[in-house]
Amino acid sequence: MTAEQRQRAARAFWQDEDATDDQVQAALLIAQQKKFRPKTVVSLDLDRKARHLASMVSLPDQLAARALIVYHLAEQRAMMGTFLDALGIKHENGLIEQDDVKPDAEKLGPAVDKLKAEYPPEDVRLYLETLKCQDPETWGAIDG
Repeated sequence: MTAEQRQRAARAFWQDEDATDDQVQAALLIAQQKKFRPKTVVSLDLDRKARHLASMVSLPDQLAARALIVYHLAEQRAMMGTFLDALGIKHENGLIEQDDVKPDAEKLGPAVDKLKAEYPPEDVRLYLETLKCQDPETWGAIDG
């Protein structure tokens, strides 16, 4: 991730109202790393919490996954929708409507090419890598 993406993902993470448990865990990790009291971390403003989280070298998988998901939902819905439209997958504002959706292998390459033509390469790469990490069985063919 670029530094800007890390900052934006961290900001989205702290703004997600459904991530309270993960936010508590993040506050504890930040407090431990920065030698702060957890209460101090919780009381920081959004920008400072985001800056501290974005500066962490590594995060537990659960926190990293949550940050990536909320980042994409907060800032990359248009790109998500473009990709799903190109694949012919029904969605609502970038969220797939059905369970167990498998992309058509023949549409995958052109869909990726469409994203690469319309969006910044670092955003496309992060989105595709996130898909593969979240569901390698469904999206693993993106590599090909």
